[in-house]
Amino acid sequence: MRMVCIGLEYGLYPSDFFPKRTGRDYELPRLLSPLAGLKNEFTVFSGLDHPGITGGHQATHTFLSGIRSNQAKQYPEGNITIDQKAAEHVGAQTRYQSMQLGIGGGGVSWSRNGVEIPTIDRLQTVFDALFEETPKSKRTRQAGAYAVNRSILDVVGEDAAALKKRVSAGDSTKLDEYFTSIREVEKRLEQSAAWLNKPKAKTNFKLPKTPPTSFTDQVALFYDLMKLALQTDSTRVISMAIHGWKGDSGLTGVTKGYHDLSHHGRDEAKLNQLGIIERFHTAQLARFLGSLKETQAADDASLLDRTMVLFGSGLGNASSHSNRELPLLLAGGGFQHGQHKAYPADSGVKTPACNLYLSMLQRFGVESDRFGTSTGTLEGLR
Repeated sequence: MRMVCIGLEYGLYPSDFFPKRTGRDYELPRLLSPLAGLKNEFTVFSGLDHPGITGGHQATHTFLSGIRSNQAKQYPEGNITIDQKAAEHVGAQTRYQSMQLGIGGGGVSWSRNGVEIPTIDRLQTVFDALFEETPKSKRTRQAGAYAVNRSILDVVGEDAAALKKRVSAGDSTKLDEYFTSIREVEKRLEQSAAWLNKPKAKTNFKLPKTPPTSFTDQVALFYDLMKLALQTDSTRVISMAIHGWKGDSGLTGVTKGYHDLSHHGRDEAKLNQLGIIERFHTAQLARFLGSLKETQAADDASLLDRTMVLFGSGLGNASSHSNRELPLLLAGGGFQHGQHKAYPADSGVKTPACNLYLSMLQRFGVESDRFGTSTGTLEGLR
């Protein structure tokens, strides 16, 4: 199984994203119309969010975890995001335990230690990581560096273990967090070393000789590279965070910045331009899902059947900076799709989005009965 999580920093206009009817007999709203040919391959969810999370843009980092970074220590696994939990399950089975991509800003992935994982924001860097062979001389140097780093970690671990015997309970807890960080680094070093001399996948795909400057071209190519990464089994877990652009949007009819348009205040002119951007996003999602569906996986199923794709945002309404009622869509992964599932509050108690994430993780193969703020798996999702 594979997992892709796509996060839009500026959300999606609710009236154009959420269907009016629930169940299978729902009419696709404007933003989902590019996905019409794939209606049976995805599910739209409404009524899900992260309980207690507020703060607008300052809280969008909770999108895939449900937990603010400054509250991570209150939870057994910190604010680890769903993609990183899945990546831990994959381990060293693939060259890259996970890949984090970013366009125009930061990422959406966090480790169990409350650390935001940096993104790759250059197309060429992603392509080289997947397909460009590392010269033997450089691989030799890297192997030496891995060995030195492992030796350093051994010494640091021994010193910390000795220190733990002499510190207070509070400091001992901090040292335990430190040990966890050391073990994570050790695992990454071991995985990198194991794949160092194995040949990379081959491809006929080529990036444009001149790097694209428009937002639209960059987004499209990042989707292409994600598909190739999954198809070649270079990784089974990918997150992609999409922010705005600094130069050319590449979108006819868009004259203002993405962030500015997201704060539309129901201004019709701004909403029209915002709609152009957001329909571009759902059209690219449709192209990506269609490509996965047309690609055969190793077991004769389609790559889409073997890849769960989460598309959404940590913002429910960017104009009002609300983190309520998150726009969430799940495609592929072998789930029974084709519906709009609504989860209204029950006596004031809302269903956490982490219930959806727990269901996804269990389908991925992770043996867990809890994730983030979940209260169980998501009712009705099979």
